[in-house]
Amino acid sequence: MSMRKLIAPQITLLILLGLFWVAGVDTVVQPENDRENLQKYLQVQRRVIDNYYGDTDLSTLYRESIIGMVEALEDSTLDVFGTPIDTSAAGFTAVDNLRDSFTRFEEAYLYVASTFPDAEMTKVTEKAISRMMDTLDPYSVYIEPKTSDRIQEEFAGKFQGIGIEFNIIEDTITVVTAISGGPSDLLGIMSGDRIVAIDDSSAVGFNNEDVIQRLRGEKGTEVVVDILRPRSSSPLRFTIVRDDIPITTVDSQYMLDEVTGYVKVNRFAATTHSEFMDAVDSLSERGMERLVLDLRNNPGGYLSQAIAMAEEFFPRNTVLVSTKSRHTRFNQEARSQRDGRLMELPVIVLVNEGSASASEIVSGAIQDHDRGLVVGSRTFGKGLVQQQYELVDRSNIRVTISRYLTPSGRLIQKPFDGDREVYAYEFEKEHADSSTDASTLIDQVPDSLQFLTSSGRSVFGGGGITPDFIVKEDTSEVGYLINFMVANRVDFNFVRDYLDENGDEFKERWENSFHQFRSDFEWSDEDLQDLRSRMMESGLILDETVTNFEASKDTLVTNESLYEEHIWMNKARMKAQLARQVWGSEAFYPVINDHFNDDLEEAMKLWDEVARLEELSAGLISPTDLKFRR
Repeated sequence: MSMRKLIAPQITLLILLGLFWVAGVDTVVQPENDRENLQKYLQVQRRVIDNYYGDTDLSTLYRESIIGMVEALEDSTLDVFGTPIDTSAAGFTAVDNLRDSFTRFEEAYLYVASTFPDAEMTKVTEKAISRMMDTLDPYSVYIEPKTSDRIQEEFAGKFQGIGIEFNIIEDTITVVTAISGGPSDLLGIMSGDRIVAIDDSSAVGFNNEDVIQRLRGEKGTEVVVDILRPRSSSPLRFTIVRDDIPITTVDSQYMLDEVTGYVKVNRFAATTHSEFMDAVDSLSERGMERLVLDLRNNPGGYLSQAIAMAEEFFPRNTVLVSTKSRHTRFNQEARSQRDGRLMELPVIVLVNEGSASASEIVSGAIQDHDRGLVVGSRTFGKGLVQQQYELVDRSNIRVTISRYLTPSGRLIQKPFDGDREVYAYEFEKEHADSSTDASTLIDQVPDSLQFLTSSGRSVFGGGGITPDFIVKEDTSEVGYLINFMVANRVDFNFVRDYLDENGDEFKERWENSFHQFRSDFEWSDEDLQDLRSRMMESGLILDETVTNFEASKDTLVTNESLYEEHIWMNKARMKAQLARQVWGSEAFYPVINDHFNDDLEEAMKLWDEVARLEELSAGLISPTDLKFRR
């Protein structure tokens, strides 16, 4: 961006403010913080109008800001009829331009300041701006001054806390993802969990700053959270010990068999590309001839790192992603700048509903160019590009300036109709009846949402990346026992005590034989009896009169038969926890994948289909010759 383009909007803004004040609109407003609040309001409207990717309506922005101002007063008896803060049908008239909007907002501001002398006008202004930003998409937001620096620190991973990424959806703290290897991840907190209480106090209605103040803290301190999990009727209680949050982004790398490498990437941060290539180099030295790239529950991050990773799979000048906006200056196309080092490496990408943004860019490029197979469940559908703009008081707004498109022209962003709750949890009901491959979806998808890959096979739009092979979630065994165990830290405490008592003997037997540990280690009958006792001490009740699982906040009731049927999940989780504590976090996922990984199991059956894609790309077969009609 040229210096002229950078400075021009600021000059325009100062001229507008100068004109307003010269014209007399500033004759009453004297205090510096009032001038700053009004200037900030004008900045926000200007930035939104000039940069937002979609259509904006100035009257709507203004009206919602006044509603936010009234909400900030928290007076349910307030009579606003006929006042400058009346937004009723009878009392509201449309605004025609920015000057009109600013003048009327100032009038409302002065009315509130004089009528409610105890009101904190900076907070009132912030609420007005936040309400105005809520009329846009879920990712265009206002960021308070004291939050801005903290967000930058968290992008670099330099912080302590419980280790989650979250959104506030319908006044409820919703976990986007538990940061891999952090305290929440170790306890089994997962994407979609809703935090409803913190330290026995309701957390409903918290804003971002409230959440950060309550959940962040010094290493070693504890916080208790109550969580509602989708499809669970009762809250789960977790006691989380705050800790350093890991900054590495490659969770695990290992060989699945003699020729198949596996790399799991948890997010895209500043070092992701170099970490990924280091992992690939290490696996290549061990004989890797094909790769499973695991992007499940990867919420995205730096676009530059997604492009750098995708670039490794393609020849020079391949389109990787493009952006589309109402403003032509934001329409761009990213192409590979060189021949990638992994151009000839067969690849399968694993995705799920927790894969978003940068993850969707990588998987979308690989799918659209028939470069490999995408396996799992449809991705989240977060394909919006944000630009952050600093305001006069060092607060910021983050404005969506464009949308991502895959190389075939598919919009990654799923539709948003204004209901943030529906938007966030819509993936739970999608494709519930889909077959293993996506061929049965073709007849259900309108022509407008069908696109063609480089070699002419069909791929689907409508938001997110629909895999080539869909692996349906197995809901026949809801993990009541394992959820109860991790919520009560039974597995963590069990493994800690186990190593305290048996550590020397265990390490002598297994420390230099991790692969043998994965295949041969079993918990003893004495260990399993100890596990049962700990579960019962934590609130498990075995009652032969019940026929299913009955969960409450502090107890779980079931019968002996169901306990024995489902306890294998607890045993596997404890084994993975044991591996983590002995060999480090990188040892956790190989053990987990040995026991809980239908997606990976299905993917390992599909290498013949990957070879068929190579034949398709080479022009040796047609799309109709593929086993799947995609």
